[in-house]
Amino acid sequence: MFRAEIYRNRRKRLKELVTDGLIVLPGNVDVPMNYADNTYHFRQDSSFLYYFGLDFQGLAGLIDVDGGNDLLFGDDASIEDVIWMGPQVSLQENAARVGVDKTESYSKLFDHIASAIRQGRRIHFLPPYRAENKLLLQELLGIQCSKLKEYSSLELVKAVISMRSIKDSGELNEIRTACGIGYEMHVKAMQMATPGAWEQTIAGTLEGIARAKGSGPSYPIILSQHGEILHNHQHTGYLKEGKLMLVDAGAESLMHYASDFTRTTPVGGKFNQQQREVYEIALAAINHAASKIKAGTTYQSIHLSTAEVIASGLKELGLMKGDVKEAVKNGAHALFFPHGLGHMMGLDVHDMEDLGQIYVGYDDETRPIDQFGTAYLRLGKKLEAGYVLTNEPGIYFIPALIDKWRSEKTNADFINFEKLESYKTFGGIRLEDNLVVTETGCELLGNRVPITPEEIEETINNKG
Repeated sequence: MFRAEIYRNRRKRLKELVTDGLIVLPGNVDVPMNYADNTYHFRQDSSFLYYFGLDFQGLAGLIDVDGGNDLLFGDDASIEDVIWMGPQVSLQENAARVGVDKTESYSKLFDHIASAIRQGRRIHFLPPYRAENKLLLQELLGIQCSKLKEYSSLELVKAVISMRSIKDSGELNEIRTACGIGYEMHVKAMQMATPGAWEQTIAGTLEGIARAKGSGPSYPIILSQHGEILHNHQHTGYLKEGKLMLVDAGAESLMHYASDFTRTTPVGGKFNQQQREVYEIALAAINHAASKIKAGTTYQSIHLSTAEVIASGLKELGLMKGDVKEAVKNGAHALFFPHGLGHMMGLDVHDMEDLGQIYVGYDDETRPIDQFGTAYLRLGKKLEAGYVLTNEPGIYFIPALIDKWRSEKTNADFINFEKLESYKTFGGIRLEDNLVVTETGCELLGNRVPITPEEIEETINNKG
């Protein structure tokens, strides 16, 4: 964890941003896989981590905006806990590590909330995403689970987003650590991309690297020869010579900061001409986007200009036609690039989206574009120095979507459907880097995973 004063200062700043009342931040608890004592790997709530820093279950934080006090609720280990887990640090000692002076037993949380309700005080809470915390808040506040999101505090949501969006030097170092693990994962995947290899073996090896070096993968690993399926978590295939293997995988640092990289690798170690032509367009797109990222520029405008790079490259290949700007304006590019350019990243790989993606990615000035493909852009608003984000353009050939558009004559003025027939078995290419925004541009976080065709082919063929 960070130094105690960092957490103390974060809570102090939050109290300055929220006008009055109590802020309740429940931590997460263990979630059973198939019976109570056989649980999934524990993952603490990210906002609780940001303000209270303690990475174990059975905790709740209370921040009194009016009185200025911070309280931590939890219970010390019982003798049964000690038998199964060994001697435990006391709650008071753990609280001191994150700058909290006052602790109480977990049951006392109910007394504090009940007292605040009787006094008519405002109680701020974030929209819960886990069933256990929904039930907790329902019991604490008397609000039905189905209504909790409606009654959550938009004031608190916006305050938390404003703070967590700007990463400080300690956070950036954690993200760089996660990026270093991600680098190892992707290089290993490239080296394993040999004909006959089982996708499951590669995916399992990558997960092992993430767990050996950090807290594990930052999201379920995407690894497939069917790159045209954007989030393909099936790892059942065996690699075939001449196919493309798309790997979208990242890691969490021990403090749960994320990385999120994507690379596309030719099985057998060599791009064929068709693959290389499309790959070079995707490479031009990711480099173009990086060149445009800087504070004060909207990510929505960068997404659209990157779509023009993709459309221009595909026009040169004869797959698109007509005026490039008009094609993008009409959404024709989305046949090949049907998702957004990127998203915020930090303690969550899709940072803070549990608080409401519309508040994380947009503001009153920049609103989502309601058009197929571009509507999936998760981050559109004006960038600020300290934002950490992903840059992940892609080019995909999705047979069902091609057939649908062709039969419906969708954007027929901009697409050469005849030539597309020979690309239906191509798959897809996605490239993804992690960046921090600066006043004048952006900075890659960690060493860049091999990305040019030459670098990838050399990595595949040099396993020493």
